[in-house]
Amino acid sequence: MIDVGANLTHAAFRDDADEVIARARQAGVSTMIVTSTTVDESAKALALAESHPGTLFATAGVHPHHARDCGPDSIIKLKDLLSDRRVVALGECGLDFNRNYSPRPDQENCFIAQLELASHFKKPLFLHSRDAHPRFAQVLKHHQVKNAVAHCFTGDKEELHAYLDLGLYIGITGWICDERRGRHLLELVREIPRDRLLLETDSPYLTPRDLRPQPRGRRNEPAFLPHIAQTVARAVGRPVADVAAETSRNARTLFAIDESRSSAAAKRSPAA
Repeated sequence: MIDVGANLTHAAFRDDADEVIARARQAGVSTMIVTSTTVDESAKALALAESHPGTLFATAGVHPHHARDCGPDSIIKLKDLLSDRRVVALGECGLDFNRNYSPRPDQENCFIAQLELASHFKKPLFLHSRDAHPRFAQVLKHHQVKNAVAHCFTGDKEELHAYLDLGLYIGITGWICDERRGRHLLELVREIPRDRLLLETDSPYLTPRDLRPQPRGRRNEPAFLPHIAQTVARAVGRPVADVAAETSRNARTLFAIDESRSSAAAKRSPAA
């Protein structure tokens, strides 16, 4: 299985990142994409990927929360990071009109600059949108963005189909395991085509609420991805092995991950 979104540079993993990665491998999660929200974090994600070849890959980008700090120097640094083959996507980037930690004009300017950068490098986008629909979809449509994933999708039917119409992949997290606010996803996930579905933990966030026992401190880990896959499989009425295979194939397609490299890493890993 492939976890397409894990924040492994987060302080929550400072003391045991290697153990977390090993547990993920033991749970059948062969590959993880380490996501980033700032330029500095992007550099750390790449360094972590370098230390676990074939198992970890990285994204590089600026989250809308940090858009106010995204200037020409940030774009130059992102260019250097994106030239590395282990950086498989640009992001996490997008719009967040829920908290507005950065002014909306700054968010849009930073977002568009990154869309143009991704186009130049021909790399997919790892997209963030919160309470920003339909403006988010309008920007994507204007820039003809297709090679991307709507990370941590939690929206409604209209938003889902707007993204599907644009050709996006859809990332599903442990939100679908939350009986309070994720119940609608149990139905919507059935409307996602098999070749557009991706799975992610967004760890250390979004620990599945129905996971038993709950982890200490409720810290989410990539090792819990199979639990999310099982929930998705029940919702769509397909064997979990099929969902795991389909979503992994989709991840390799979108992020151009060579399966042979991941397989070789699995054979080398003592956790495999």
